[in-house]
Amino acid sequence: MAKKKKRHTYTGILSKHRKGFGFVACDDIEDDVFIAAGSMHGAMNGDEVEIDLIPEYLWRDSPEAIITKVLHRNTTEVVGTFDKSKKFGFVIPESKKQKEDIFIRKKDFSGAKKGDKVVVQITRYPDQHNSAEGRISEIISRAGQPGGDIKAIARTYDMRETFPSRANAEAKAMKRQGVRQEDIQNRKDLRGKHIFTIDGADSKDFDDAVSLDVLPNGNYMLGVHIADVSHYVKEDGPLDKEALKRGTSVYLLNQVIPMLPKALSNDICSLNPYEDRLTLSVDMELTPEGTMVNHEIYESVIRSAARFVYDDVSDLLEDGKWQLGRKYEPFQDDLLAMHKLAVKLEEKRRERGSIDFDLDESEIRLNDKGIPVSVEIAQRRSANKMIEEFMLLANETVAEHFYWMEVPFLYRVHEKPETEKLEKLKIFLRSFGIMLRGNRSSIHPRAISSILEQVKGKTCENVVSSVTLRSMQKAYYSTSCEGHFGLALKYYCHFTSPIRRYPDLMIHRIIKEVLHHGVDGKLIKHFAKAAAEAADISSAAERKAIEAEREVEKMKKAEYMSYHIGEVFDGIISGVTGFGLYVQLENTVEGLVRIDSLYDDYYDYDAEQYLLKGRRNGKVYKLGDTVRIFVDNVNTDRGEIDFLLADFSPYQGQD
Repeated sequence: MAKKKKRHTYTGILSKHRKGFGFVACDDIEDDVFIAAGSMHGAMNGDEVEIDLIPEYLWRDSPEAIITKVLHRNTTEVVGTFDKSKKFGFVIPESKKQKEDIFIRKKDFSGAKKGDKVVVQITRYPDQHNSAEGRISEIISRAGQPGGDIKAIARTYDMRETFPSRANAEAKAMKRQGVRQEDIQNRKDLRGKHIFTIDGADSKDFDDAVSLDVLPNGNYMLGVHIADVSHYVKEDGPLDKEALKRGTSVYLLNQVIPMLPKALSNDICSLNPYEDRLTLSVDMELTPEGTMVNHEIYESVIRSAARFVYDDVSDLLEDGKWQLGRKYEPFQDDLLAMHKLAVKLEEKRRERGSIDFDLDESEIRLNDKGIPVSVEIAQRRSANKMIEEFMLLANETVAEHFYWMEVPFLYRVHEKPETEKLEKLKIFLRSFGIMLRGNRSSIHPRAISSILEQVKGKTCENVVSSVTLRSMQKAYYSTSCEGHFGLALKYYCHFTSPIRRYPDLMIHRIIKEVLHHGVDGKLIKHFAKAAAEAADISSAAERKAIEAEREVEKMKKAEYMSYHIGEVFDGIISGVTGFGLYVQLENTVEGLVRIDSLYDDYYDYDAEQYLLKGRRNGKVYKLGDTVRIFVDNVNTDRGEIDFLLADFSPYQGQD
């Protein structure tokens, strides 16, 4: 029998690196295929390409190939910074995956000036001999305009603050419609109850409110009341189609790319104080120990009695500062009882093994010119934790209720860690003298939770928490109820933020359909398809939003540190690689100490022990070590910060 020839030609999507090389993801090859910078054949990031594998003996760490043909161009426009000479110009791409500048002829400047953030429409794609050409189709912001850098990143991810005219028109019509008497008739009227919101000081869209009653039997009746956005966003209408496309609101420091127009998100759907609002409510009867004994899900109408702020409520709960204002006095008993219940709920959550990654998150403050003036650790205080516990419980309750009803639904799924990642985590933890207990194939979240408890308060806490978090799978949306490993829950969904997340809006739509018409075959068939589509689109939109938010954060942290070049800081080694050490400062800023700056010896990288070790002097730099650094260099566009260890710094003596 003739030997079957090995296949060499494949197709896939190209993902480029700013240094020029890239990788192609192919369905038929397990590992991504490496493409050298000189083997691109004019392909751009995101293009569908045909590749030929080079001989296997020439591969390094993974399969390698050359691009032989561009099958489909997926990039039609590029966002970047405009630069020009007298006769021509070019656009320097904002995306880190697009290395090559776009050539612009003078007739295609479209009024753009040097330094403007622009969108360029591709008119000629690059080949092996010529760069791409284009014409400027949009000026995002003028040079030096506050917030222009953030707007450019948002536009790079195709995130737009403005809405299509039809969606805007529908939103304005819904705002004018308001809350009508006919909308209230068949709802439970809760307008006389002590219901209020607790949010951040700068929040403008309030989609959740809470209430608490102490029952005659000593139990609590916790009410979680969520904006009934589905009443105003009609299925398959212009608003709904645009919301599904966006999938989520995106928060880029002081700029918001909302999922819904402000006429809804900040107005008629927002649970503003002293205004009638339509809601979906979940009443949960709980024992004083936090055990659920009963629940009810129903349509309601509320009138929020107050709009409270996290920091103020935390001051009241933590320090007893009731003198903050008269508006808190009527709610003192409610808030104290809520806090007491939340503590019990947190205790129960920890007992079942829920993982609490209490990582330091950054709070970056910008001035009116968009310049970062401070980078600090964001406070996660008593009031924040209290509302978080109530929302977790509501999400779990709704998920379990509809799971047993056997209707199509959208669940929030978090799978257990992959075996290979767990093995690497075990090796990493051993370098700190920590043992991860449990079988790799059936690890319980309690094992991870106990690790985080062991390092609480230690200098290595943030490093261990970060590496452990990276070992976890990413959560996603699914129509299958596969459980939430991190929360140690069998049933979980997102129900509490329909203004900001499309899955919550979809869930509300399903709930209302069941409440009005019960469960039938027509409902199941319809929502099975709609929920599956929403799950895929929303999961992808969430990943894109997280990427954009991180890019903006890195850029502004780098800009902040650019004003501190030559200054000294203490930090902790948060990462060790073959090319250097990552050091995290107390304010969460992270920078790189390049290995070639450690000029006193040749340092070897030990991947298993997460350390660098000098060959001659035996000096060791390992994860969790405290070091003193100087800020050496910053690249704001790339969000990169270079540090020097104090022992190797030309800035010595300046601290």
